[in-house]
Amino acid sequence: QVQLVESGGGLVQAGGSLRLSCAASGRTFSDYAMGWFRQAPGKEREFVGHITPTWSGAGTYYADSVKGRLTISRDNAKNTVYLQMNSLKPEDTAVYYCAANNGLVRRLGVPNEYAYWGQGTQVTVSS
Repeated sequence: QVQLVESGGGLVQAGGSLRLSCAASGRTFSDYAMGWFRQAPGKEREFVGHITPTWSGAGTYYADSVKGRLTISRDNAKNTVYLQMNSLKPEDTAVYYCAANNGLVRRLGVPNEYAYWGQGTQVTVSS
């Protein structure tokens, strides 16, 4: 069982930056694929980005809507994955969730591919 705890959300002006963290329990964090999703009010949960397990190269993948502005990284020594968000826009406002799966994920953008989820952290971008 893996527990995920997100932090780092808040209120920021358009054009600003935030860094979200997702701390995971467990001793084999490096073996987990990690994803970030977001959900705005009245909308479905949306894929943001993904980082593969370390043994597969920790490759990163992003939704087109955030490519070039958001960056995912992982620190296995701290059992933490990060989402660095730059040049934020009001449309980035949402609850951001991290998700994990032990091993590779075939369909990166499908929430059901991930076995574990955090509770979410609110990001609000004002115009």
